[in-house]
Amino acid sequence: MKKIAIILILAGVSLSTLAQVAPQKYFIEFMDKTNSIYSINSPAQFLSYRAIERRQRQGIPIVQNDLPVNQSYINRVKQYSVTELTRSKWFNGITIYCLNPSIIDSILKFPFVKRIYKSSEVDRVKHSKSDDKFMLDEVMLQYNSFSPASSKSGYNGNTGYDYGVSYNQIHMLNGDSLHKLGYKGEGMVIAVLDAGFRYVDILPAFDSLRLNNQILGTRDFVSPGNNVYHENEHGMEVLSTMGGNIPGQLVGTAPKASYWLLRSEDSNSEFLIEEYNWVAAAEFADSAGADIINSSLGYTEFNDAAQNHTCSDMNGHTTPATRGANIAASKGMIVVCSAGNSGDKPWKCISSPADGLGVLAVAAVNASGIRAGFSSVGEATLRIKPNIAAQGAPAVVSSTNGTIMSASGTSFSSPVIAGMTACLWQAAPTWSNLSITRAIELSGNQVSHPDSLLGYGIPDFIKAMQHVNIDKKEIVPAPNIYPNPFATTFTLSLNAKTAQKIDLYLIDNLGLVAFYMHTKTEGAGDYKITVPDLSSLPNGNYLIKVVGQDLLLNKMIIKCNN
Repeated sequence: MKKIAIILILAGVSLSTLAQVAPQKYFIEFMDKTNSIYSINSPAQFLSYRAIERRQRQGIPIVQNDLPVNQSYINRVKQYSVTELTRSKWFNGITIYCLNPSIIDSILKFPFVKRIYKSSEVDRVKHSKSDDKFMLDEVMLQYNSFSPASSKSGYNGNTGYDYGVSYNQIHMLNGDSLHKLGYKGEGMVIAVLDAGFRYVDILPAFDSLRLNNQILGTRDFVSPGNNVYHENEHGMEVLSTMGGNIPGQLVGTAPKASYWLLRSEDSNSEFLIEEYNWVAAAEFADSAGADIINSSLGYTEFNDAAQNHTCSDMNGHTTPATRGANIAASKGMIVVCSAGNSGDKPWKCISSPADGLGVLAVAAVNASGIRAGFSSVGEATLRIKPNIAAQGAPAVVSSTNGTIMSASGTSFSSPVIAGMTACLWQAAPTWSNLSITRAIELSGNQVSHPDSLLGYGIPDFIKAMQHVNIDKKEIVPAPNIYPNPFATTFTLSLNAKTAQKIDLYLIDNLGLVAFYMHTKTEGAGDYKITVPDLSSLPNGNYLIKVVGQDLLLNKMIIKCNN
């Protein structure tokens, strides 16, 4: 969807030229994690069992960006009477609130401080409750109450659920058939990153989640310690499409999954600080052991036109939220994002972090499977964006008064997919995030002709299930990489089933693409791909990502000249 509220970009600045209206929030990036009290050899000190197990299951090593931020650096900064808001181990820094910006120059002089980003403040816009609702899904927001008595029945005796009017948004994906097989998300954990979860603690749609302790907890990364149940209702509506359960009216796509409710978005602000909040929330989701992140948030243009993102920035590795999403995917999670609601606006293109290389970006269609005009446009050249599509024009969600209603936007097509993804992964728990994502793409109704509007199209989760049921193994054996560690170059040895295009990425610890190459296979057979000279690449750990029609790889590789 379009970003919840208009925001302003954070940019590296010369602190001697601060704006006349001094900002109060900064992101301070540190040089290193030297002398950390933690070690990658003792991950249980900073990662949950589920987080460690996810890495082990997918062959993902624990690396330096898993280590917490150096507490001694934080303590030195806080000597200046600043308030710490969030911290990011992936970006190695903290977000602070500062009443006296003049001290920022002093903080910058610390030898362990690499750079400081500020949020530039123009006008701080306060919205009424109704305006908030509009901003939350900027295009074609239709909030109409349904009358269950007049609705077509969606009862499915095989699943035990009476879906009511939510039947179509599930049946379109063949999700009711997956439920029939017993896969309803049980044992899976979904982290929901949003603007607030108003009344989730009391609304009837979430009775089952509360009764069965499926809400694992909440965190507020905008105002730490705040009650997310008192904030914006957008996250509540999003959650209802996954975990809601009002028999005869609304049933979510993953009613048996467990959920973390994480507020990263300030619906009353215009700061890109929310992108750093997003990264902090994604890090928490990783550390807590979440399997899937749903993010019905998007970042595009700001009040200060000079600081806008551009469509060329939606290249999969530039904006802070996108870089964070790529790192989240490198940790073995599946990141599902709304593609955006700007398809019929001058902006048109998808938003951050939906553009991420490791992100499953979801477009919106109507109840008949026809693309919604507002659904943002991506690309279909070297990569496919959006990836897939689901019903979002409109979707059935819970309202704040306990009834159900319709609401339109990719904000809702995204969680519909996230919930079904949890059900599919429940069926094939040994599969990697990348392989589950690819199985979903391959089940799309336009997989043979993907485009920039709906990607691979509307997935069929029973077809995806057939992919993951192939001997309960990965689609293809993981390619062999040698040497690893490498000094200047390395080779991939792989087997292709068909002629296909292959994209190879090296992604650094900040989520940036350090190297990219495009190649292809001429047909079925064994192939070797040797990358060119990478001697100028800095030493360190990199995620190597290889994507083809039936070739999937998401693995760590080490660059070391010594």
